[in-house]
Amino acid sequence: MIKINYKLEPFHFKSKIQKLWELSAAKILSIENSYNTSKGSPVFTLQGRYTSMGWTEWTQGFQWGSAILQYDASGNSEFLEIGRSNTLKRMAPHLTHVGVHDHGFNNISTYGNLLRLMNEGKIEDNSWERSFYEIALKCSGAIQARRWTKIHDGGGYIYSFNGPHSLFADTIRTLRVLAVAHQLSHVLMDENDVKVNLLERLIEHARTTAKYTIYYGEGRDAYDIKGRVVHESIFNLNDGNYRCPNSQQGFSAFTTWTRGLAWVMLGYSEELEFLETVKDDELQQFGGKCQIEECMLKAAQVTCDFYLENTPSNGVPYWDTGAPLLYKLGDYLNRSAEPYNDYEPVDSSAATIAAQGLLRLGNYLKDKGKTDEGKRYWQAGLTVLNTLLDEPYLSQDESHQGLILHSIYHRPNGWDYIPPEYKIPCGESSMWGDYHIREVALYVQKIIKNEPYLVFWIKPHKE
Repeated sequence: MIKINYKLEPFHFKSKIQKLWELSAAKILSIENSYNTSKGSPVFTLQGRYTSMGWTEWTQGFQWGSAILQYDASGNSEFLEIGRSNTLKRMAPHLTHVGVHDHGFNNISTYGNLLRLMNEGKIEDNSWERSFYEIALKCSGAIQARRWTKIHDGGGYIYSFNGPHSLFADTIRTLRVLAVAHQLSHVLMDENDVKVNLLERLIEHARTTAKYTIYYGEGRDAYDIKGRVVHESIFNLNDGNYRCPNSQQGFSAFTTWTRGLAWVMLGYSEELEFLETVKDDELQQFGGKCQIEECMLKAAQVTCDFYLENTPSNGVPYWDTGAPLLYKLGDYLNRSAEPYNDYEPVDSSAATIAAQGLLRLGNYLKDKGKTDEGKRYWQAGLTVLNTLLDEPYLSQDESHQGLILHSIYHRPNGWDYIPPEYKIPCGESSMWGDYHIREVALYVQKIIKNEPYLVFWIKPHKE
């Protein structure tokens, strides 16, 4: 389990974060100058160079979003131009992409970050540009909300690209676009001019995910381990009943794919923070703030606890907690993860996402007066980040376009590159892993510099 370092403080990361941004700048420029966008979105590296992998278009927002984060962190306008111009030129198809559940990944990372920077005064306010970002986010939120499957108890979920029967764990973090669109006073206009409340869709999806994707050790089935997460939940479309767990990128339906776990950790922690901005009377029609908060907090805490207990001591997990050859590593949970072992790969991208989830949950609990509980998660988040900002995870090779090494995309499909001298995938990076290390580094940097707390939501502009 993770050996939490209680001595770490945000200011200890100042030089490490500065180093990260220096490396990050060169890698963003390398991709910008060499990547052929006609091949599709860059997804992960192959021998140190970013390449595409046709499945769904869910990573391009991380590419341009990384440049925007780089500008936010450094003030270098070259990166603002890269992020802003490519958002304008390249991201429109993602706004109306009806085939994916990933709107919050692509569009909050680009349009959302740009609108946030305008609200914070980091880019010049322009009413037409502001309106452009707002309309984009409204459109994206409505399209996301339209991917809706009703279930037997009256609730529902935003279904995955697999189809209406499929609920993915990942989607909990893409709910961000529903929150932003709702704050911009938008609704989904459905058949017969029915107005669909986007906040309601967010809450119902969060409830359904909490009920079926997360396990609580309450005897649900023979593999009901507290905090375990299943990647995919399958529903019967004829009557809306839940049928079974499944996994696309994990080892099995009865083990935990750690990146799916990390998405859930961060998704619920952020939504808890967002919930604090919503007035009590607005939530009353959806069960009330206390009930919604209780559901989300329970989900966030059990998954974060599971991560702490089922991750090696340095905070970087293996790709699945039930991966079949982990037993060959012996007592692997009580020592640092070994990215160059002979049996099972680690997934640093899961760690980049989980680190922020732990930090946000810790901060949320401390703000609620639960200081001791909050400190445990907060310090765990700093512990994970501390590991990621050093070798062998931080990529300091100028010829390698990735920023965080040892990321895994799809182990069951065999998509990840295995170097000739090794038996498992290692040494490569992913767009989501690189984006999320930048995002969590920016989160901590803003705390160090006493800048506005980093949030995804955007308050409507008032004239």
